Amino acid sequence: MKPGRNDACPCGSGKKYKHCCGLQPAAAPAAAIENLQDIGALVALVNQDRLGDAEHQALALLKAQPNAGMLWKILSVALVRQGKDALPALRRTTELMPQDAEAHRNLGAALHDQGQWAASLESLRRALEIRPDDVEALVDAGNALRGLGRTLEAVPLYQRALARNSQLVEAQNNLGNAFLELGRHGDAVGCYRLALAIRPNDAQILCNLGHSLAALGKREEAVAVFSAAVELEPQSAENHYQLGNALFELRRIDDAAASYRQALSLQPDFAPALLSLGLTLRQQRRPAEAEVSCRAALAIDPNYVEALSFLGELQADRGQFSAAEELFQRAIAISPDVASAFASISTHRRMTHDDTAWLQGATALLAKQPPLTDAISLHYALGKYYDDVRLYDKAFGHFRQANELTKCHGIDYDGPRLTRRVEQIIRRFDPTFMRQCRDFGSDSELPVFIVGMPRSGTSLTEQILASHPAVFGAGEVVFWNAAYSAYQHAELAGKVAADLIPGMARDYLDRLTVLGGDASRVIDKMPANFLYAGLIHAALPRARIIHMQRQPIDTCLSIYFQNFFNMGPYAHDLDNLAHYYGEYRRITEHWRAVLPATTLLEVPYEALIDAPEAWTRRMLDFIDLPWDPQCLDFHQTDRVVITASKWQVRQKISKASAGRWRNYQQFVGPLRPLMAQDQRG
Repeated sequence: MKPGRNDACPCGSGKKYKHCCGLQPAAAPAAAIENLQDIGALVALVNQDRLGDAEHQALALLKAQPNAGMLWKILSVALVRQGKDALPALRRTTELMPQDAEAHRNLGAALHDQGQWAASLESLRRALEIRPDDVEALVDAGNALRGLGRTLEAVPLYQRALARNSQLVEAQNNLGNAFLELGRHGDAVGCYRLALAIRPNDAQILCNLGHSLAALGKREEAVAVFSAAVELEPQSAENHYQLGNALFELRRIDDAAASYRQALSLQPDFAPALLSLGLTLRQQRRPAEAEVSCRAALAIDPNYVEALSFLGELQADRGQFSAAEELFQRAIAISPDVASAFASISTHRRMTHDDTAWLQGATALLAKQPPLTDAISLHYALGKYYDDVRLYDKAFGHFRQANELTKCHGIDYDGPRLTRRVEQIIRRFDPTFMRQCRDFGSDSELPVFIVGMPRSGTSLTEQILASHPAVFGAGEVVFWNAAYSAYQHAELAGKVAADLIPGMARDYLDRLTVLGGDASRVIDKMPANFLYAGLIHAALPRARIIHMQRQPIDTCLSIYFQNFFNMGPYAHDLDNLAHYYGEYRRITEHWRAVLPATTLLEVPYEALIDAPEAWTRRMLDFIDLPWDPQCLDFHQTDRVVITASKWQVRQKISKASAGRWRNYQQFVGPLRPLMAQDQRG
């Protein structure tokens, strides 16, 4: 974050700190030849903001008194405040008044504003030699050090300034910025809160606080802070953009997209907002629009490394992995600090011992203590690398660290709540209710649901079936979680199933028709729909549900090893995973008991990869479609896949993932009871 210098000057003039006059006649040398009456008149003009008059009169007087230091000093201040080139006048002032601390400080401030950090620091150090406790020079010197990348050295200078004047907001804010740059996010939050206690309506400080809260994983608080900044400065594109980022981190995709669009309406050439809008469009399953937005960002800044990395992800979504890696490598060549590119490389292919440059780069970047999100993605990536090269202890160490860091986002798993939810669903969708609902739903056979635990083979199954010419794979359609909540609320309000279910079916089918066009079958591969199979069957009794099952420890470890974008907090702790899996097992056993055999097909993942043609034929029969050999060439199917399995589903069937948990036997203690309950062992 660049140093900010927009506070009011502590000298009491009311002017901005960066334009602090330092015009104190007492600072003039004893041997000054200036007419004090002329000096006083010029100072008055400056303080009245009659800067042009002050400039012209100072120049006129300098013709007669070219070595009058105070005249040069007044001229330099008038020029600075008018935005004119003041450096020659400032330098001349320091030559004529070498013991004037303000003169050196003003020169340092002007050099700072031009990005001449080293020269600025030299002038400011001269000012501090003359006046060691000059708070303005201390703050400016801290800013110059940060500009030079020497942030750690800046901290004591800000602290010295604050020891002299604890109400100096800029010092407090910039100390927070320094802590933020050093990764000391808790210290940064403290500084920003102190600054806001003095100046509560400063949108920039609010945004800085939002950044530090987000870095600590306090996403809800960050959204509140950025929202306050937007309210204070609604015309700031930056504020809307930062709010969008916080909303995106909370997975509030539609709200984030609205914030990015608002930012772009205010600043159409805002490259970061264009990139972030592309990220939301991808999550909204609008890949073509996402690419347009990403390329628009790159048109503004061709070396925008985050945009290059995202464009690589979009290429990988389409199965263009070589093109994707070229983009990831290009991003790293421009900036070795782009964590997303390192993470993506490891995700989209098998790593080997030859990837030494990648390993060194990822490890070095992690050692720099990057922001929380980057650190998490790098630990996942390093875990994947060590798993691929079969160094399983190191792999698990990185996966564990990634998951522990993810817990810093502060979203806790509520196991009892899930248990209560499952019990409510089981009670509500009992055999009696299922019989009563037979005549309420639609007779459409369009939807095919693939459900199960994440990482149980749902993406592979979708890819196989979507390779059939009559099938469209819609990915994970967000609908039934909200539909179930709405159904609950409506029932509490006195409505009955006959009133609710037909409209629900129509809304869902309308959505599938938009997605699938004229396909005979549209696949909804939302794994967590296993919770809502009863409601789905009530609304769509002729729809087919394929339930993927995989060895439980393999399933849970695979979840634990993935950096999912949108996964519940159960995923980051083995005990929580065991509990979640137990509830999943409990409710799927209920569906097995109450749903008609013609509705539910259970497919063991291990059996599918062992006999893909036999099980593919069985699945096609189940959804009433003829055999098509393209389903066996699923890895060549051209379609967009954005799940964590997008690389795997474009490879030929492999049995390598079956029994993978045995590589991690010493770490899976909390998961072992699941295996004891599983018939496959």
